[in-house]
Amino acid sequence: MPLATLDRSPPPFFKQGPSAFTRLMFFSALAVFLMVADGRWKLTHPARAVMATALHPLQELLLAPARGWESVTHYFYGIDEARAIQVRAQRMVTAQSERVMRMDQLERENERLRELLALRPRIEVKTLSAEILYDAPDPFTRKVVIDQGTTHGVITGAPVVDESGVLGQVTRAYPLTSEVTLVTDKDAAVPVVNVRTQQRGVAYGTPQARGMELRFMAANADVQVGDVLQTSGLDGIYPAGLPVAKVARVDRRADSAFARISLTPVAHPDNTRHVLLLEPESAKLPERPEGAASASSAPDLAARKAKAAHHAGKGKEPAKDAPKETGGRP
Repeated sequence: MPLATLDRSPPPFFKQGPSAFTRLMFFSALAVFLMVADGRWKLTHPARAVMATALHPLQELLLAPARGWESVTHYFYGIDEARAIQVRAQRMVTAQSERVMRMDQLERENERLRELLALRPRIEVKTLSAEILYDAPDPFTRKVVIDQGTTHGVITGAPVVDESGVLGQVTRAYPLTSEVTLVTDKDAAVPVVNVRTQQRGVAYGTPQARGMELRFMAANADVQVGDVLQTSGLDGIYPAGLPVAKVARVDRRADSAFARISLTPVAHPDNTRHVLLLEPESAKLPERPEGAASASSAPDLAARKAKAAHHAGKGKEPAKDAPKETGGRP
Protein backbone atom coordinates (compact mmCIF):
# COMPACT_ATOMS: atom_id res chain seq x y z
CA MET A 1 0.00 0.00 0.00
CA PRO A 2 1.42 3.45 -0.85
CA LEU A 3 2.36 5.61 2.09
CA ALA A 4 0.37 8.58 0.75
CA THR A 5 -2.89 6.69 1.21
CA LEU A 6 -2.39 6.16 4.97
CA ASP A 7 -4.59 8.27 7.30
CA ARG A 8 -2.22 10.13 9.63
CA SER A 9 -4.93 11.91 11.72
CA PRO A 10 -5.22 10.65 15.36
CA PRO A 11 -8.25 8.60 16.33
CA PRO A 12 -11.19 10.45 17.97
CA PHE A 13 -10.28 8.90 21.34
CA PHE A 14 -7.06 10.97 21.53
CA LYS A 15 -8.64 14.28 20.51
CA GLN A 16 -8.90 16.12 23.86
CA GLY A 17 -9.02 19.78 22.80
CA PRO A 18 -7.41 22.28 25.21
CA SER A 19 -5.29 20.89 27.98
CA ALA A 20 -6.61 20.40 31.49
CA PHE A 21 -4.39 23.18 32.86
CA THR A 22 -5.70 25.63 30.25
CA ARG A 23 -9.30 24.85 31.14
CA LEU A 24 -8.51 25.18 34.86
CA MET A 25 -7.01 28.64 34.39
CA PHE A 26 -9.93 29.78 32.20
CA PHE A 27 -12.65 28.71 34.58
CA SER A 28 -10.72 30.05 37.60
CA ALA A 29 -10.41 33.47 35.97
CA LEU A 30 -14.11 33.36 35.06
CA ALA A 31 -15.05 32.55 38.66
CA VAL A 32 -12.94 35.40 40.06
CA PHE A 33 -14.46 37.81 37.52
CA LEU A 34 -18.00 36.78 38.45
CA MET A 35 -17.30 37.17 42.19
CA VAL A 36 -15.82 40.66 41.71
CA ALA A 37 -18.66 41.71 39.40
CA ASP A 38 -21.28 40.45 41.85
CA GLY A 39 -19.66 42.21 44.79
CA ARG A 40 -19.45 45.55 42.96
CA TRP A 41 -22.49 45.66 40.65
CA LYS A 42 -24.81 43.00 42.26
CA LEU A 43 -25.20 41.16 38.96
CA THR A 44 -26.47 37.92 40.46
CA HIS A 45 -29.00 39.47 42.86
CA PRO A 46 -31.94 39.06 40.41
CA ALA A 47 -30.85 35.47 39.76
CA ARG A 48 -30.74 34.81 43.50
CA ALA A 49 -34.23 36.22 43.92
CA VAL A 50 -35.56 34.03 41.08
CA MET A 51 -33.81 30.93 42.47
CA ALA A 52 -35.07 31.63 46.00
CA THR A 53 -38.63 31.97 44.68
CA ALA A 54 -38.33 28.83 42.55
CA LEU A 55 -36.83 26.75 45.39
CA HIS A 56 -39.36 27.92 47.97
CA PRO A 57 -41.88 25.11 47.26
CA LEU A 58 -39.04 22.56 47.43
CA GLN A 59 -37.93 23.99 50.77
CA GLU A 60 -41.46 23.76 52.10
CA LEU A 61 -41.69 20.16 50.88
CA LEU A 62 -38.41 19.20 52.57
CA LEU A 63 -39.47 20.88 55.82
CA ALA A 64 -42.85 19.10 55.85
CA PRO A 65 -41.61 15.85 57.55
CA ALA A 66 -39.86 17.79 60.33
CA ARG A 67 -42.95 19.93 60.91
CA GLY A 68 -45.16 16.85 60.96
CA TRP A 69 -42.99 15.11 63.54
CA GLU A 70 -42.91 18.28 65.61
CA SER A 71 -46.70 18.53 65.48
CA VAL A 72 -47.07 14.92 66.65
CA THR A 73 -44.62 15.53 69.51
CA HIS A 74 -46.39 18.71 70.58
CA TYR A 75 -49.72 16.86 70.51
CA PHE A 76 -48.63 14.50 73.30
CA TYR A 77 -46.83 17.07 75.44
CA GLY A 78 -49.00 20.07 74.67
CA ILE A 79 -51.78 19.43 77.19
CA ASP A 80 -49.51 19.27 80.24
CA GLU A 81 -47.52 22.24 79.04
CA ALA A 82 -50.69 24.27 78.44
CA ARG A 83 -51.91 23.53 81.97
CA ALA A 84 -48.58 24.58 83.47
CA ILE A 85 -48.59 27.78 81.40
CA GLN A 86 -52.14 28.54 82.53
CA VAL A 87 -51.19 28.17 86.20
CA ARG A 88 -48.14 30.43 85.76
CA ALA A 89 -50.20 33.00 83.86
CA GLN A 90 -52.82 33.14 86.61
CA ARG A 91 -50.12 33.69 89.22
CA MET A 92 -48.51 36.44 87.14
CA VAL A 93 -51.87 38.19 86.60
CA THR A 94 -52.58 38.12 90.33
CA ALA A 95 -49.11 39.44 91.19
CA GLN A 96 -49.17 42.21 88.56
CA SER A 97 -52.73 43.49 89.07
CA GLU A 98 -51.60 46.25 91.41
CA ARG A 99 -48.75 47.22 89.08
CA VAL A 100 -51.12 47.42 86.11
CA MET A 101 -53.41 49.82 87.94
CA ARG A 102 -50.46 52.06 88.80
CA MET A 103 -49.27 51.93 85.20
CA ASP A 104 -52.68 53.10 83.95
CA GLN A 105 -52.57 56.05 86.35
CA LEU A 106 -49.05 56.98 85.25
CA GLU A 107 -50.05 56.79 81.57
CA ARG A 108 -52.93 59.20 82.14
CA GLU A 109 -50.64 61.61 83.98
CA ASN A 110 -48.08 61.35 81.19
CA GLU A 111 -50.69 62.17 78.55
CA ARG A 112 -51.82 65.25 80.49
CA LEU A 113 -48.22 66.46 80.88
CA ARG A 114 -47.58 66.01 77.16
CA GLU A 115 -50.67 68.05 76.33
CA LEU A 116 -49.62 70.80 78.73
CA LEU A 117 -46.09 70.95 77.33
CA ALA A 118 -47.35 70.65 73.71
CA LEU A 119 -44.93 67.80 73.07
CA ARG A 120 -45.14 65.78 69.91
CA PRO A 121 -46.49 62.28 70.64
CA ARG A 122 -44.22 59.32 70.01
CA ILE A 123 -44.19 57.88 66.50
CA GLU A 124 -46.02 54.57 66.34
CA VAL A 125 -44.00 51.69 64.91
CA LYS A 126 -45.52 49.41 62.31
CA THR A 127 -44.95 45.71 63.01
CA LEU A 128 -45.12 42.47 61.05
CA SER A 129 -45.04 39.00 62.58
CA ALA A 130 -42.89 36.27 61.01
CA GLU A 131 -41.70 32.73 61.66
CA ILE A 132 -38.14 31.43 61.54
CA LEU A 133 -37.81 28.65 58.94
CA TYR A 134 -34.18 27.56 59.33
CA ASP A 135 -30.63 28.77 59.90
CA ALA A 136 -28.60 30.04 56.96
CA PRO A 137 -26.29 27.35 55.52
CA ASP A 138 -23.20 29.59 55.69
CA PRO A 139 -21.14 28.38 58.71
CA PHE A 140 -19.15 31.65 58.88
CA THR A 141 -22.18 33.89 59.54
CA ARG A 142 -25.03 34.04 62.03
CA LYS A 143 -28.19 34.35 59.97
CA VAL A 144 -31.70 32.90 59.92
CA VAL A 145 -34.38 32.76 57.21
CA ILE A 146 -37.95 33.90 57.93
CA ASP A 147 -41.16 33.22 56.00
CA GLN A 148 -41.93 36.86 55.09
CA GLY A 149 -40.58 38.69 52.02
CA THR A 150 -41.04 41.79 49.90
CA THR A 151 -44.52 40.68 48.84
CA HIS A 152 -45.56 40.93 52.51
CA GLY A 153 -44.05 44.40 52.99
CA VAL A 154 -40.58 43.49 54.33
CA ILE A 155 -37.84 46.01 53.50
CA THR A 156 -34.09 45.71 53.84
CA GLY A 157 -32.83 47.11 57.14
CA ALA A 158 -35.95 46.35 59.19
CA PRO A 159 -35.15 45.54 62.86
CA VAL A 160 -36.19 42.11 64.13
CA VAL A 161 -37.09 41.48 67.79
CA ASP A 162 -38.46 38.64 69.88
CA GLU A 163 -40.16 38.62 73.28
CA SER A 164 -36.82 39.29 75.03
CA GLY A 165 -35.23 42.03 72.90
CA VAL A 166 -33.36 42.80 69.68
CA LEU A 167 -32.67 39.71 67.60
CA GLY A 168 -31.11 41.18 64.44
CA GLN A 169 -31.79 43.04 61.23
CA VAL A 170 -33.07 42.12 57.76
CA THR A 171 -30.14 42.21 55.34
CA ARG A 172 -31.66 40.49 52.29
CA ALA A 173 -35.31 40.49 51.27
CA TYR A 174 -36.63 38.06 48.64
CA PRO A 175 -40.21 37.90 47.34
CA LEU A 176 -41.29 35.13 49.75
CA THR A 177 -38.49 34.90 52.31
CA SER A 178 -35.90 37.14 53.96
CA GLU A 179 -32.49 36.74 55.60
CA VAL A 180 -32.00 38.13 59.09
CA THR A 181 -28.47 38.83 60.34
CA LEU A 182 -28.33 38.22 64.08
CA VAL A 183 -26.73 40.64 66.52
CA THR A 184 -24.06 38.02 67.24
CA ASP A 185 -22.79 38.08 63.64
CA LYS A 186 -19.29 39.46 63.06
CA ASP A 187 -20.65 42.25 60.81
CA ALA A 188 -23.49 43.31 63.13
CA ALA A 189 -23.31 46.61 65.04
CA VAL A 190 -26.05 48.12 67.24
CA PRO A 191 -25.86 51.61 68.82
CA VAL A 192 -26.67 51.17 72.51
CA VAL A 193 -26.98 53.22 75.69
CA ASN A 194 -26.28 52.13 79.26
CA VAL A 195 -29.53 52.32 81.24
CA ARG A 196 -27.70 53.05 84.50
CA THR A 197 -25.27 55.74 83.32
CA GLN A 198 -26.88 56.86 80.01
CA GLN A 199 -23.48 56.45 78.32
CA ARG A 200 -23.69 55.65 74.62
CA GLY A 201 -21.64 53.11 72.67
CA VAL A 202 -21.75 50.52 69.90
CA ALA A 203 -22.16 46.78 70.49
CA TYR A 204 -20.55 44.42 67.96
CA GLY A 205 -21.14 40.72 67.41
CA THR A 206 -18.62 38.01 68.27
CA PRO A 207 -19.66 34.82 66.43
CA GLN A 208 -16.97 32.66 68.07
CA ALA A 209 -18.69 32.76 71.46
CA ARG A 210 -22.14 33.70 70.09
CA GLY A 211 -22.04 36.84 72.17
CA MET A 212 -21.40 40.56 71.77
CA GLU A 213 -18.71 43.07 72.66
CA LEU A 214 -18.83 46.75 73.64
CA ARG A 215 -15.81 48.23 71.87
CA PHE A 216 -13.95 51.53 72.02
CA MET A 217 -14.87 52.26 75.65
CA ALA A 218 -12.26 53.95 77.83
CA ALA A 219 -10.52 51.84 80.43
CA ASN A 220 -11.90 54.03 83.22
CA ALA A 221 -15.47 54.06 81.85
CA ASP A 222 -18.26 53.55 84.36
CA VAL A 223 -19.37 50.08 83.22
CA GLN A 224 -20.25 47.32 85.67
CA VAL A 225 -21.19 43.68 85.34
CA GLY A 226 -24.96 43.38 85.09
CA ASP A 227 -25.59 46.73 83.37
CA VAL A 228 -28.45 46.61 80.86
CA LEU A 229 -27.86 48.04 77.38
CA GLN A 230 -30.73 49.32 75.24
CA THR A 231 -30.93 50.77 71.74
CA SER A 232 -30.15 54.48 71.67
CA GLY A 233 -32.17 55.22 68.52
CA LEU A 234 -29.45 57.50 67.08
CA ASP A 235 -28.84 55.35 63.98
CA GLY A 236 -32.30 55.87 62.52
CA ILE A 237 -32.88 52.10 62.30
CA TYR A 238 -33.64 50.68 65.75
CA PRO A 239 -36.29 52.40 67.90
CA ALA A 240 -34.97 53.68 71.22
CA GLY A 241 -35.48 51.66 74.39
CA LEU A 242 -35.26 48.08 73.06
CA PRO A 243 -33.22 45.68 75.25
CA VAL A 244 -30.05 44.46 73.50
CA ALA A 245 -27.62 42.86 75.96
CA LYS A 246 -26.25 42.72 79.49
CA VAL A 247 -22.65 43.26 80.57
CA ALA A 248 -21.14 39.86 81.39
CA ARG A 249 -17.47 40.75 81.99
CA VAL A 250 -15.30 43.88 82.15
CA ASP A 251 -11.56 43.45 81.55
CA ARG A 252 -9.59 46.64 82.23
CA ARG A 253 -6.09 46.07 80.85
CA ALA A 254 -3.19 48.29 81.82
CA ASP A 255 -1.52 47.98 78.40
CA SER A 256 -4.54 49.33 76.51
CA ALA A 257 -6.51 52.56 76.59
CA PHE A 258 -9.77 50.70 75.99
CA ALA A 259 -11.54 48.17 78.19
CA ARG A 260 -12.63 44.80 76.87
CA ILE A 261 -16.32 44.46 77.71
CA SER A 262 -18.12 41.18 76.95
CA LEU A 263 -21.90 41.18 76.57
CA THR A 264 -24.61 38.55 76.73
CA PRO A 265 -27.50 39.14 74.27
CA VAL A 266 -30.96 39.11 75.81
CA ALA A 267 -32.49 37.49 72.72
CA HIS A 268 -32.16 33.74 72.18
CA PRO A 269 -32.25 32.91 68.44
CA ASP A 270 -31.76 29.19 69.08
CA ASN A 271 -34.93 29.00 71.19
CA THR A 272 -37.08 31.47 69.24
CA ARG A 273 -39.65 30.47 66.63
CA HIS A 274 -41.79 33.58 66.12
CA VAL A 275 -40.34 37.10 65.70
CA LEU A 276 -41.58 40.60 65.06
CA LEU A 277 -40.35 42.92 62.29
CA LEU A 278 -40.34 46.68 62.96
CA GLU A 279 -40.37 49.56 60.53
CA PRO A 280 -37.03 51.46 60.55
CA GLU A 281 -37.12 54.83 62.28
CA SER A 282 -35.72 56.58 59.19
CA ALA A 283 -38.80 55.58 57.17
CA LYS A 284 -41.17 57.40 59.54
CA LEU A 285 -39.40 60.74 59.97
CA PRO A 286 -40.98 63.56 57.90
CA GLU A 287 -38.85 65.39 55.35
CA ARG A 288 -37.65 68.83 56.37
CA PRO A 289 -39.06 71.64 54.17
CA GLU A 290 -36.55 73.48 52.02
CA GLY A 291 -37.50 76.95 53.31
CA ALA A 292 -37.45 75.94 56.98
CA ALA A 293 -33.78 76.82 57.50
CA SER A 294 -34.03 80.22 55.77
CA ALA A 295 -37.29 81.09 57.57
CA SER A 296 -35.83 80.24 60.97
CA SER A 297 -32.69 82.30 60.37
CA ALA A 298 -34.51 85.41 59.02
CA PRO A 299 -35.73 86.75 62.43
CA ASP A 300 -32.29 86.31 63.97
CA LEU A 301 -30.70 88.23 61.09
CA ALA A 302 -33.21 91.08 61.40
CA ALA A 303 -32.64 91.32 65.16
CA ARG A 304 -28.89 91.51 64.69
CA LYS A 305 -29.24 94.31 62.10
CA ALA A 306 -31.56 96.35 64.35
CA LYS A 307 -29.20 95.98 67.29
CA ALA A 308 -26.21 97.12 65.20
CA ALA A 309 -28.10 100.17 63.91
CA HIS A 310 -29.13 101.13 67.44
CA HIS A 311 -25.53 101.05 68.67
CA ALA A 312 -24.34 103.07 65.67
CA GLY A 313 -26.98 105.77 66.30
CA LYS A 314 -26.01 106.11 69.94
CA GLY A 315 -22.39 106.67 68.98
CA LYS A 316 -23.30 109.67 66.74
CA GLU A 317 -25.38 111.60 69.37
CA PRO A 318 -23.58 114.72 70.81
CA ALA A 319 -22.72 114.86 74.49
CA LYS A 320 -25.18 116.89 76.62
CA ASP A 321 -22.55 118.34 78.98
CA ALA A 322 -20.12 119.51 76.26
CA PRO A 323 -19.58 123.34 76.20
CA LYS A 324 -20.63 125.33 73.13
CA GLU A 325 -17.99 127.00 70.98
CA THR A 326 -17.84 130.87 70.96
CA GLY A 327 -16.02 133.25 68.73
CA GLY A 328 -14.72 135.69 71.48
CA ARG A 329 -13.05 135.40 74.79
CA PRO A 330 -15.09 134.89 77.97
